[in-house]
Amino acid sequence: MHTIESTRAVTRWTTRIIPVLLVAAVSYATFAVVGRVCSSYLINKRGEVGAAIAILILYFLLLLLMVATYLRAILTILLDPGVVPLGPLALERRKIAKDNRKRGRHADDLESQPYHGGPDSNPDSPGLEQFYTKDIFVCENDGRPKWCSECCNWKPDRAHHSSEIDRCVLRMDHYCPWVGGMIGENSFKFFVQFTTYTACYCSVVLGATASSLRKQISEGSSIDPHFIAAIALGAFFGLFTFLMSVTSIRYIFLNMTNVDALISRSKVYQLAVRVPRGTESTDKFTTVTYPLPKPNEVSNGRSNGTARSRAVEGRGSSPQLNQSGTSARDDLATRTFAILKTEPGENPWDLGIWRNWQTVMGTNVFDWLLPIRRSPCANHESHDSFYPMGRAVADVVARYDLAHLAMVNGSGLEMKELGRGGK
Repeated sequence: MHTIESTRAVTRWTTRIIPVLLVAAVSYATFAVVGRVCSSYLINKRGEVGAAIAILILYFLLLLLMVATYLRAILTILLDPGVVPLGPLALERRKIAKDNRKRGRHADDLESQPYHGGPDSNPDSPGLEQFYTKDIFVCENDGRPKWCSECCNWKPDRAHHSSEIDRCVLRMDHYCPWVGGMIGENSFKFFVQFTTYTACYCSVVLGATASSLRKQISEGSSIDPHFIAAIALGAFFGLFTFLMSVTSIRYIFLNMTNVDALISRSKVYQLAVRVPRGTESTDKFTTVTYPLPKPNEVSNGRSNGTARSRAVEGRGSSPQLNQSGTSARDDLATRTFAILKTEPGENPWDLGIWRNWQTVMGTNVFDWLLPIRRSPCANHESHDSFYPMGRAVADVVARYDLAHLAMVNGSGLEMKELGRGGK
């Protein structure tokens, strides 16, 4: 599998060098704590065997957990970072760009410049069905999902395009050279575990060396310079990883990412919420029906310029072929969505602190502590939405007076629509 790296040469080399520096820092910390503190000072000089054993057990336990979570995070980032597949046009563009580089064309050559077009206007655009088979998704004004002109594909909810790796990343958080790349929904849990265990590991290094240094000073004996160096390393990395852990855990409790937090107070989400077929646009909201009509189909042109077939728009559907040549069975496959907006600052994915924690870290203590299973939020098989949505969606639906029609959790909707179709 092709690994996804930064598009910047400096970042790529930094990402490759940092693991070497981390191995060197951990190796030196091991020498200082095991060799100088526990063996030379506590056991040989002071005879405090019990204290030395306690420090060694805690040290190696946290070292094991830190290394395990680090390797898990790196492997996930390198092998399956959670990116949106490239569209056919993007694949073609990148192939052309690669060929141009081999031919030595310059960047200012117009023929070598990629063309960035608008959304795919094909009603049967590949990937569109993964959105309208959900009960709710983030959309544009015309009811279609968000489109990435760089990847030439539809963007799932909470996906963002990263200029660092030139790909759309699911639940993107940030690019971290310390763990080898882009932190997204597949790796965020392991990243949090790594920074937390590293902060705890550094606290053991700091505590063991600082307490030994204090004892040396109080005894009036010569100061071991390795203690001072280990204290400096432990304080630097400990403070850094502690702040990263606190920030990341805060985002987990709020069900946000670093990208979300940058615009959280002013962000307005536009949601396509499923309603019974035939629901008409009003002065409060517009509607769109999927599958989108083909250019030669009869349409009434409502819903922000997106045409819909009369067979779909009609309040009652006949079991026989209708005017557009579709059957009642085809009508049952259609879905109508109301296009609604949140208030600034509303987070549709906020489920409450406890459920937010579970969607990222897992549902049991073993998931929280061990880097084995991925976050539950990385599973997108639900027909309700790409990610579980919270109370804010119900509030939005109520503001548009659609509480009696919109069914964002899938329950009861088919019965309503079958009842409408049988009238």
